[in-house]
Amino acid sequence: MALVNSKEMFKKAYEGGYAIGAFNVNNMEIIQGITEAAMAENAPLILQVSSGARNYAKHVYLMKLIEAAIEDTGLPICVHLDHGDTFELCKSCIDGGFTSVMIDGSHHSFEDNIKLTKQVVEYAHAHGVTVEGELGRLAGIEDAVNVSAEDASYTDPGQVQEFVERTGVDSLAIAIGTSHGAYKFKPGQKPQLRFDILEDIQKRLPGFPIVLHGASSVMPEYVKMINENGGKMPDAIGIPEEMLRKAASMAVCKINIDSDLRLAMTGSIRKYFAEHPDHFDPRQYLKPARANIKSLVQHKLVNVLGCNGKA
Repeated sequence: MALVNSKEMFKKAYEGGYAIGAFNVNNMEIIQGITEAAMAENAPLILQVSSGARNYAKHVYLMKLIEAAIEDTGLPICVHLDHGDTFELCKSCIDGGFTSVMIDGSHHSFEDNIKLTKQVVEYAHAHGVTVEGELGRLAGIEDAVNVSAEDASYTDPGQVQEFVERTGVDSLAIAIGTSHGAYKFKPGQKPQLRFDILEDIQKRLPGFPIVLHGASSVMPEYVKMINENGGKMPDAIGIPEEMLRKAASMAVCKINIDSDLRLAMTGSIRKYFAEHPDHFDPRQYLKPARANIKSLVQHKLVNVLGCNGKA
């Protein structure tokens, strides 16, 4: 297999009533855990790279690791830029072999968002690369993305058709109540997504793939593992998985998962050192972390995304 863009993936996902998992990566163990899980479940896969991850691990290292994963698993894999905020960044990733990019112009005015997104679309499509745009702003913090609750805004369904038609984007990220990071809801607050907005958008854009960012469920077992081994994350609350599954059965064809991976890795390493305080070999403490990431991703592919057996 080779690298693929998201076009056929999303078409099949929309028609099949499931979503593709888009997992953020930044090192070898995370990539191995994700791709081994996808191979075990025969699931399509999007590996996402943020600008922060690209700066941390370097573009060439990440691409070589992903190439190795394709050779090892035989899976079709889409490599996607997560939250690109400039034309120059998107162009660099396209020129460097990414098969999909996100241009996030949601912090601009509607007209400036259209202008920037269209510029990226024209360059990307000329190189066989798919583009994800964004309307609406999610609250929370993720790498370079930092949006306060006051500045967050739901997607206006009345704008989506014009935005898609004028930009030519291949998919659209929307804001319906998800948020970045591990603290999506406050203790005692009832988690809620605006499915009425999603339904309205689906009617206005029939057959068009929608994307959810900030959609980690913040799995309680890993939060507990962290807190029991020296961490302090008492109020980490994510999106209920049944809500994500409902979204995946509708127009949502891509669900981003980031925080859960970080929690699984951090919890595993903390637990290992608590049980083996004299160990210092990275191969020893990263091995159970990789295994937990594989287990977590398999759970997501089957029970949340419903994309197992769809590769």
